[in-house]
Parts: sequence; structure tokens; C-alpha cells
Amino acid sequence: MMTIRIDRVVTRGGDGGQTSLGDGTRVSKCCPRIEAMGTVDELNAHLGLLHHYIVHDPKMAELGGDISRLQSCLFDLGADLCIPDPERPPSLTEHALIWLEGRIEALRDQQPALQSFILPGGSLVASHAHLVRTVARRAERRVSAVDPMPALPLRFLNRLSDYFFVLGRHANDRGNADICWRPGQWR
Repeated sequence: MMTIRIDRVVTRGGDGGQTSLGDGTRVSKCCPRIEAMGTVDELNAHLGLLHHYIVHDPKMAELGGDISRLQSCLFDLGADLCIPDPERPPSLTEHALIWLEGRIEALRDQQPALQSFILPGGSLVASHAHLVRTVARRAERRVSAVDPMPALPLRFLNRLSDYFFVLGRHANDRGNADICWRPGQWR
């Protein structure tokens, strides 16, 4: 297990608009890699909020472990972004992607087939899951702008947004209380 030690929080190293990557390289705080890292961090913060609502909902509490595991996966993804060394073994592995795909199917199997597009909302957990889904999509767009970036982080973020879509349906009585789009309602 990796030991992490942070002796100082205030370093003043970023006061001039630059920051350091994990390998010590100094970059602008608005470069694509830092934008991607920041969006993945924001996504992880949203997961923290979603986790709170999930573990306090008796119908959803069993999924709290999924969210905790996903938060760790996002830290692994952040580590891979932070140290741009193609020779370094990735922290986020194919095993995480396989696990995530299995979780998506386990939730989806409990839901009726889609008959319409779903509007974000419904229960509190569903609403937060849909918000997290949109931030995951933004993280995917930001990570796709990083060069070089291995394909696994993009695949993982793509599946992650799928997970939060099916989680949102699960939180809406397994899809039975979804809010369906009614096209042309005001024509």
C-alpha cells in the first residue's frame, strides 16, 4: 500500500498561476491536463455528496460501497493524469472497468426497458445521480483533450456516466417512477 504524507497545505507554489504535476513538471493551471484533473476532482466531490444521500436512504444504502469504490477509482484516474509517464503502470486498471460494467448490468437488469428518454430528477438520490452523470460526461470531455492519454480513463469515464444513469433509474423505484420526456408538449 502506498504511503501518502502531506506536511504542508499552504505552499504558495501556485500563486503565479502554475502548479506542479506529480513528476515535478510545472504547468499552467489552465492547461488541458490540469483542467481534466480538476474536473475529475469535482466529479469525486459530487460522489461524496451522493454517497451521503445514498447511505441515508434505506432503499439505497447497500450501494454506498459502490460509491466509495468509485471514489477510489477516480483518485487512481487522477494519479494517472498527474504523472504523465507512458512507461508508468496505470493506477486505474482494466479490472476496475470490468467491475463497473458488471455493476451497470446488475442495476439495469432490475429495470424495465426504456420506452422514452428520461428527464433528470425524481427522488433526491436520482436527482444527484443525474447531476453526477453530467459531471462525468464533462470529465470525459476534459480527459479526451489530454495528450497523451491512454484509452482506459476515457472508457472508464464513459461507463461511469452510464452507471449513474442506471443508478438514477434505480433510485426512481428501479425505473418505474422515471420522469419521461414528452416531446412537443407545448405545441
